Amino acid sequence: MTSTSEPVVWKEKERVDGEIVKCMTVILRTRGCRWDQCYMCGYTKDAYPASEEELIQQINYVFEQLEDEKVLKIFTSGSFFDDAEVPPKVRAYLTERFNQVGMKKLIVESRPEYVTEDRLRELEGVNLEVGIGLETANDMIRKLCINKGFSFDDFKRAAKILRENGFRVKCYLLLKPPFLSEGEAIEDAISSVIAAMRYADVFSLNLTNVQKGTLVERLWMAKLYRPPWLWSAVEVLRKAKEAGVEIMSDPVAAGKQRGPHNCGKCDEKVARAIRDFSLTQDLSLLEGLSCECTEKWEKAVELEKYSRTPLF
Repeated sequence: MTSTSEPVVWKEKERVDGEIVKCMTVILRTRGCRWDQCYMCGYTKDAYPASEEELIQQINYVFEQLEDEKVLKIFTSGSFFDDAEVPPKVRAYLTERFNQVGMKKLIVESRPEYVTEDRLRELEGVNLEVGIGLETANDMIRKLCINKGFSFDDFKRAAKILRENGFRVKCYLLLKPPFLSEGEAIEDAISSVIAAMRYADVFSLNLTNVQKGTLVERLWMAKLYRPPWLWSAVEVLRKAKEAGVEIMSDPVAAGKQRGPHNCGKCDEKVARAIRDFSLTQDLSLLEGLSCECTEKWEKAVELEKYSRTPLF
């Protein structure tokens, strides 16, 4: 049985102000996302109702594991600023503990409707970055292909509030929502970067993976969906960087059938290049990558807009 007093914790590296620093990443066990209707997301299947006391115990556990990490990432199965998921008392306690240890940066996530002046006031003085899952700048795609439940204008409103309060905005984009061909997915991600770059300080490109109990899984099992090619991610990252933005990607489940993948031979190499680029922003790491499967990928990009089903 999973304990609601111990969160999931791991340590990694993160890019902060042009430096690569140590980071502690945490997934708090909470009741999960109140919206819980996005077609690709199965995170609430792992949600655990936790009381205020249990959430505070989880936070204590986090700081007991702390060594010399400079960045703290706090994820939940939903929104950090949703009072029903992370109560104000818990947020205040986390802020107090964070300020005591002198870390450089706190990163959290939220849907835009929970980003308000009152909630941000609780974190005054914290070097805060808030990730918002815009997924795409195209309202029709977000509604019909993702079912996200908010608009681009909602994102812009939240971003404006965050920046006016001195906080950074991380914009999450989704590569290859269901019902888009490979080529359409690439075009949508690139155009979304261009449309959102004036509202975001940094971008994170999330590559769709097939999670259990989702509409995406049903489409995948019916052979009507394939996760994105890693080559598609490389293309989007390259174009985004050329446009002048800071962008990163962590290809979760890369190389697996349920995750972003190429042919199997080059998956590890390409995924590693994507992760290394994300830390350094060095475009040369994405240049010179090659494999015989690039021809298949190019055909998929060209032809799947006609077939409407995965070719490979």
